[in-house]
Amino acid sequence: MTVLTGWHLAGGENVALEFKDGVISRLSKVEPASPRRLLMPGLVNAHDHARALSPTSFGGAGKPLESWLLRLMVMPGADPYLAAAAAFGRAARAGCVSIMAHYTRWHGGQISPDEAQAVARAAHDIGVRVTFSPALRDMNPLVYGASEPILAKLPDFARREIEQIINRPSLPAMEQIALVDACAAAAEGPLFTVQYGLAGVQWCSDALMKDVAEASARTGRRVHIHLLETQYQRAYADKTYPNGMLKHLDEIGLLSPRLSLAHCVYARPDELETIARSGATIVTNASSNLHLRSGIAPIGRAFQCGCSVATGIDASALDEDDDALRELRVGHFLHGGWGFDEVISRADFLSKTVAAGRRANGISGNGALEIAEPADCIVLDLDKLDRDALMPVDPLDYLFARASAAHVAAVYVAGRQIVQDRKVLGVDIDAIEAELRAHYRRTLPEKATFLAAWPALEGAVAAHYRDRLGCC
Repeated sequence: MTVLTGWHLAGGENVALEFKDGVISRLSKVEPASPRRLLMPGLVNAHDHARALSPTSFGGAGKPLESWLLRLMVMPGADPYLAAAAAFGRAARAGCVSIMAHYTRWHGGQISPDEAQAVARAAHDIGVRVTFSPALRDMNPLVYGASEPILAKLPDFARREIEQIINRPSLPAMEQIALVDACAAAAEGPLFTVQYGLAGVQWCSDALMKDVAEASARTGRRVHIHLLETQYQRAYADKTYPNGMLKHLDEIGLLSPRLSLAHCVYARPDELETIARSGATIVTNASSNLHLRSGIAPIGRAFQCGCSVATGIDASALDEDDDALRELRVGHFLHGGWGFDEVISRADFLSKTVAAGRRANGISGNGALEIAEPADCIVLDLDKLDRDALMPVDPLDYLFARASAAHVAAVYVAGRQIVQDRKVLGVDIDAIEAELRAHYRRTLPEKATFLAAWPALEGAVAAHYRDRLGCC
């Protein structure tokens, strides 16, 4: 049995939590203890990509999503276990108990149950809950439309290089879906689940989305998809679905309580109302949207419409450090309301996004530190948070004013401690990241031709979107 004591955000000062068999078995009042601790729900990263290292280190900073994604082609493949362990470890030590890995780039080049097993092993060794979502796509590898106009603007050597990368045929929809099911059969376990991961409406044919909707309805497996992340995706959606993209997704059976929608930066009020009625979950990624110049999502309006809203990091936290606590704060700063007009309180923002994130990631419980709930929690150093110690102050004030990963004293998942004083107990994250850096330094020279082609490619892509706003 594990017993934690400290300030409980819901229960006040000097509360003891007891864990047994992976759940909270008892709450009780105790005498004051030192050092002071703040007990809070474990945070949920409901949209991420499990990248080994930051794309900024590969020259990806300051680019809009549409060119930033192409820049990721410079990243060589790596050992999938090490890559996943690095990503999951950073998230865990920053306070995440559950992570959605929307797996858009396979280190082996294609969907593989063996690679899914390696990712599951990394999750197990760290002890974090992982929801694994292999990304499915079958069109538009270069821009939202035909690739030829872009390729025609490139020098011959650059065209050959880019064609070699993008001209890999997509598997038929049912074969892709079957591979996701095979990943689930190979890798699922108590803390590791698998979902269908549609890459996005602009990258998926109607046939693929419809087949995934039918597979989800048949199996109960959840679906995860990017939606309306940028102004160019908005323009593409309006041109491709003049009667309404959300209406179309509803008609083909995709819009349901089993669906998670990442971003929704350019969702309109009527679309937010449609999402709310459907029971689907929006996953907002505040800092990622800023890094990639996408904009600020209408999340305050989404809450007002009754949408279920979770938060994600999207591998692009404000300081590129997977700091979920800072992301919690950034999210409420942007969407909690202005002046005296409060849209959602800090306490509600925390509880609702955690509960929605758990639903989106397909895990039980609402995240509250209550009897019979899963024993998933963070312990913060309240002495460090209350650095001036001048007078009694609600710890919620400190949490939303200054909390960061630096304040994490411990993290528990299903009653098992996985982090102590920001150190991941199951693996050596520093050594893993050092090994990955050495690997990339050895293999990046293989990307010399792509790097030589990059200026021409980036210029052609930028001109395409400026001139046509993403429409095909």
